[in-house]
Amino acid sequence: MTALEVPFAGGRTGEAPLTWGQRAIWHAIGRTAPNDHYFNLGRVLPLADRGAPVDAPRLAAALAALVHRHEALRTRIADGPRQQLHGAGRITVDLRDAPDADTAARTADGLLAELTARRFDYAGEWPVRFGAVRHDGRISHVVLALCHLASDGHGAEVLVRDLRLLVRRGSAGPASPRTPHDLAHHQHSPAGRRAGEAALAFWADGLAAAPPTMFPAPVAAPEHPRYWTGRLVSAALPRAVDALALAHRVSGSTVLLTAAAALVAADRGHRTAAVMPIAGNRAGADRRTLVSTLSQDALFVLRTPDDPDAVLTDLLADAWPAALAGYRAASYDPVAWDALLARAARERGTEVHPYCCFNDMRLVDRPPATGPLDAATLAGLRRRTALDFPATQDRVACRYCLHLTGDGDTLTVTLTADTAYLPKAAIHAHLRALEDVIVDSAAGRPPRVARLREALR
Repeated sequence: MTALEVPFAGGRTGEAPLTWGQRAIWHAIGRTAPNDHYFNLGRVLPLADRGAPVDAPRLAAALAALVHRHEALRTRIADGPRQQLHGAGRITVDLRDAPDADTAARTADGLLAELTARRFDYAGEWPVRFGAVRHDGRISHVVLALCHLASDGHGAEVLVRDLRLLVRRGSAGPASPRTPHDLAHHQHSPAGRRAGEAALAFWADGLAAAPPTMFPAPVAAPEHPRYWTGRLVSAALPRAVDALALAHRVSGSTVLLTAAAALVAADRGHRTAAVMPIAGNRAGADRRTLVSTLSQDALFVLRTPDDPDAVLTDLLADAWPAALAGYRAASYDPVAWDALLARAARERGTEVHPYCCFNDMRLVDRPPATGPLDAATLAGLRRRTALDFPATQDRVACRYCLHLTGDGDTLTVTLTADTAYLPKAAIHAHLRALEDVIVDSAAGRPPRVARLREALR
């Protein structure tokens, strides 16, 4: 192992409050510590696939430019908490040598796991760890491990894109017109506070119309570790989602959110589901290339119909505007959000929190798949479905966390849950049912909403 030291200088300095996105993550870290490495983000950038060879000095120059370009990478969290921006410093790159190309790829994956497995020292460490793999004198891979206080998933993709351009061309074009410091000062201004208050008014109305929580009581003795992650990898699900999205003129994410919410409601016999999808909060042009943690919880409220013959696809017409309304109200001060939940709990005499999250992490838009899709095609794709338990956690501040990622022609759905509320069998049952109800709907056999609970057995 070799350490490559990379100095950077020339940036502005200063202090600012945390942005609302940073506050949200800061609160989640406090509820999850010491297992807060759970929030770390990781990316691997292959460099050996094309372009001129990259040596260590060229990589060092690109990394120094990247840290100078994005203020989030040179911001630490000081007491308060407040964000402390530094203008100069030094980063260390963990450089590993590999004997051949296949070993280099495996080494990069191992280095990614190693760098993301440790919690960050938020006051004493830069919020990014860099690693690199060298093969035959050239850099084959660069590894980034990011603190979630510095970036969300979209920001991580911006960093990978910019680093690729800096390595290959020496320039990444114009930088984001807004910085995390600028955003923090705006959010804490009178105009920012008014916008936040309007968003929280939407939350107050939505929470009042829903059960206090979606999983109100334990149903089993918890496992050790307590939180288990189930994973479903399906080739049938993305094709079915695309077909339903096209047919009903909604997004694929809304199809998945609606089905998941309907199943959550059915699980405990609720007529209304309250789910918290993660919103990117990047609608403005000045935020699209901003490296910061902008994502916050939105609120999606799904009311199931009284009609006993209503089917799952009947929910999509109302779900689409409900999801959009929730995403529009997903930027707010988490301190005020906590106060809102505390007031709601006092008024209702019980804790108010959905404890039910949905995170569509597919960041790249792609055209929906078209072409023949019938029951036989879907059945053939379903035979490739895989289901397992890839991970466990000691502590997660939620009871139901559904994550979606795409890989080629498959969709990976993971459900991390508190096994006291959703035992291991129930975790897999929710994943299976999600595929069942969406695929059946795409095949022309949408299940009745009143019988969704049977799909979970």
